[in-house]
Amino acid sequence: MTKSVTVLMGGTSAERDVSLVSGAACVKALREAGYETNCFDVSSDIRALINALDPKPDVVFNALHGRYGEDGRIQGVLDLLGIPYTGSGVLASAAAMDKQRAKALFGARGIPCPDGRVMTMDEIDACTDLEPPYVVKPNDEGSSVGVYIVRPGDNRFATGDWPYGDQALVETFIPGRELTVAVMGDRALGVTELRPTNGFYDYEAKYTDGRTEHLCPAPVSEKIAELAMEYAVAAHRTLGCRGVTRTDFRYDDTQSEPGGIYMLELNTQPGMTPLSTVPEQAAHTGMPFGELVTWMVENAACDA
Repeated sequence: MTKSVTVLMGGTSAERDVSLVSGAACVKALREAGYETNCFDVSSDIRALINALDPKPDVVFNALHGRYGEDGRIQGVLDLLGIPYTGSGVLASAAAMDKQRAKALFGARGIPCPDGRVMTMDEIDACTDLEPPYVVKPNDEGSSVGVYIVRPGDNRFATGDWPYGDQALVETFIPGRELTVAVMGDRALGVTELRPTNGFYDYEAKYTDGRTEHLCPAPVSEKIAELAMEYAVAAHRTLGCRGVTRTDFRYDDTQSEPGGIYMLELNTQPGMTPLSTVPEQAAHTGMPFGELVTWMVENAACDA
C-alpha cells in the first residue's frame, strides 16, 4: 500500500524562504519515489494545520526551519495527533534550539564549545570586559540568522539595532575554518569544509549560489575529521535526536597543526535545498536525494 506523506513547509520563522525551497525539493523527490505526497504551508493558525492533516497522513515530512518548526512546538502538535514525523522529537528539538543549554549538555559529554553566556541588552551595554573579537547571536535562531562578529577596531555592539528580543548569546570568537557534519541515524556521513567568499558563513552565504565553496570531503587531517564526526554523533545522541541532524564546527588551525575543533551548534532540521550540506554528504556516500528522503520517511516516529 502506498504511504501518504504531508510535507510541512514555509512557516513563520526568519527561515521561511529556505523552508519553502527545502519543502519543494522534498515534495518532488517523494513523488518521484512513489509516495502519495501533499504539502502544506504552515502559518500560526493551528486549526488550519489540524484541518490539513485530516484525514491523517501516514507520515509528516517536517521541512520547516527555525522557530515553531524546529523548537519542539510543531513536534508537540504532531505527537498529540499521533502522526509519525521526520526528525527529532519535542525534547531534543527544544534542547537543540536553546544554544546555551545545549552547549552545557555537550560540555558535560566532553565536546569542546566556545565559551559564552546569555546576556540582556542592558548587560551588554554595561559590560566593560567584552574584548573583541567576540560573537553575538540569538540564543534560539538557526542558519546563522542574526549572527554578528565584533572584531578588534570595531565599535561596540549596537544593542539598539538588535531585533531578536532582549537577550543574546555572547561567545568567544574562534578563528579558523568552518566544518559541518551530517548525522543520519547513528552514523556520520562525512565532513564538509565551507569557504564563504566574504569570509563569514552567514545566512546569505549559506543560501546564495556562488557565495560559498563546499569542499567534501574536507581537506583536513584524518584526526580532525574523525574528531568532528565523533563529536557530531555524540551530540546527536546526547540530545536524543532522531533522523538526520547537522552539526557545525569551527576548526582553529591558525596556531599550529593539528589545531583545535569547537562545536558551535546542532541543527535538528537541516536544510534540504540544492545548496545544503546534508544532501551533499549523502550523495558523497553514494545515496542520492531520493533515497535520503525515503530513509527519512521510513524512519519517521512520534512520541504519542
